[in-house]
Amino acid sequence: MRISLLVLFLAALAVLAAPAAEGKNMSDNDGKTAVATFAGGCFWCMEPPFDKLEGVVSTTSGYTGGQTENPTYEEVSAGTTGHAEALRVVYDPAKVSYQKLLEVFWRNIDPTVKDRQFCDVGNQYRSAIFYHDAEQKRLADQSRAKLEASGKFDAIHTEIVPAGPFYPAEDYHQNYYEKNPVRYKYYRWGCGRDKRLDELWGKK
Repeated sequence: MRISLLVLFLAALAVLAAPAAEGKNMSDNDGKTAVATFAGGCFWCMEPPFDKLEGVVSTTSGYTGGQTENPTYEEVSAGTTGHAEALRVVYDPAKVSYQKLLEVFWRNIDPTVKDRQFCDVGNQYRSAIFYHDAEQKRLADQSRAKLEASGKFDAIHTEIVPAGPFYPAEDYHQNYYEKNPVRYKYYRWGCGRDKRLDELWGKK
């Protein structure tokens, strides 16, 4: 009887621990989906363009690239943890390619500035591609080299760095553009995001 209870207790602990582990480990075990991680300033604004893509299974706003475990929004926004506001994209490679994700990423950031995006200033708002394997790194480097060769920009400050622990942001940040559409649109307009994107990339 004691052995049975012990087994049940350990099994319960394993189940409870699973969600927390998933939040930090970006590997995918079902063999059908893959993970991409991008930082492009305010994560509220990075969700919509990826959510629209066929083949994207989910997007999660969060924090990555820093030193502090389980950082809060207040800590990250204060610039004390080293994290960037980022977006984790789970996608089906059979329906959408990593190259396509990269295209969407570039089109929604300003790669010409360092440690800021639009009206948000600080290292926590840097733009970055966090690659999860050698192929993602190769494709990311290739996409950046293509932009550099185009002569469109004097300099590109977007980082291409290995992916590390990813911490999902607080619930109220997830799908903010759907939960608070008026506030979201006002913030986006006030930040001048779309105006600057049109200047960089042309009208959609």
